[in-house]
Amino acid sequence: MTERPRSSRHSAWRAARRLWKRTRRIWTVLFMLVAIALLLQLARDVQWQEVWRVLQRMPNSVLLESACLVPIAYAAYTAFDLIGRAYTGHRLGKGLTMAVAFVSYAVNVNLGALVGGVGLRFRLYGKLGLRLSTISKVLAMSIFTNWLGYLWLFGVLFALHQAPTAWHLSQAALQVTGAAMLAIAAGYLGLCAFSRRRHLRVAGRHIPLPSLRIAVLQSVLAVLCWGAIAGILYLLFERQVSYTLVLAALLLSSIAGALVHIPGGLGVLEAVFVAMLASEVSQAQVLGTLLAYRALYYLAPLVVALGLYAMLEARPGRARAPAPTRDAGHAPKSQS
Repeated sequence: MTERPRSSRHSAWRAARRLWKRTRRIWTVLFMLVAIALLLQLARDVQWQEVWRVLQRMPNSVLLESACLVPIAYAAYTAFDLIGRAYTGHRLGKGLTMAVAFVSYAVNVNLGALVGGVGLRFRLYGKLGLRLSTISKVLAMSIFTNWLGYLWLFGVLFALHQAPTAWHLSQAALQVTGAAMLAIAAGYLGLCAFSRRRHLRVAGRHIPLPSLRIAVLQSVLAVLCWGAIAGILYLLFERQVSYTLVLAALLLSSIAGALVHIPGGLGVLEAVFVAMLASEVSQAQVLGTLLAYRALYYLAPLVVALGLYAMLEARPGRARAPAPTRDAGHAPKSQS
């Protein structure tokens, strides 16, 4: 009696996946067309001389303060791969793990996830001796950690009714949405803490659950990463816009960028921020600030990452190490 509902759920899941695979390109093209239209509209209306003046007037102290948060955000993100290291139990050194994560992330934000987040991780980790299955788990853990922080932050913003007024959403709708996001994030922690089976069954696959300690570290690091990125923008806006509004715009632009698949979210980030901050600062102020942000957070780390990438490529390759035999998610004390 219990097999029918389970098999029907699997059939529905497979049907949804087939539908998504068939229509994914259509949705991607539609989102890209919308993004291009927004870009053209934005470029036509921009007074570029005023944008340049905004950049010229930006105080050096503001740039320095913002630059201090860049390594904090990058360190938090590269630590996601250390969580993957603890989860999978691979024996690659912590320094090399963070180096690979840094190079992948810096290329990711500039050229897109397929080149950086996926392509470079498989290239560099594979060269350093990790198995494809292990690399896939590290990558999945990093992606999940990133969006776990998204759930915590956007959930709090919604629950506290801190979304932009331009969204015209009722307080009750915001609070329900925020509560749902927080419930999902908290539910994950609960599963990691109290689940006896220590795995989840998703689409017929068994996914091992990490320990509660790892789950808490995921939440803390992801929130720190998102919070530091928003802090960079908040300082670059010279505190003329509230931090919560900047954070909400950043989170929304990240979703839009993930849907559109334009490398670096070029134009998507700008369109979202212009729309959401229109009542607070001028369009030229928004675009000038985002140009400074891209220079600090995108281009400067990319220069460092390219040099580090050359060093990693110059290293001799390693033979693949045997897969760890211990249970995933329970790192030995020497790796904690």
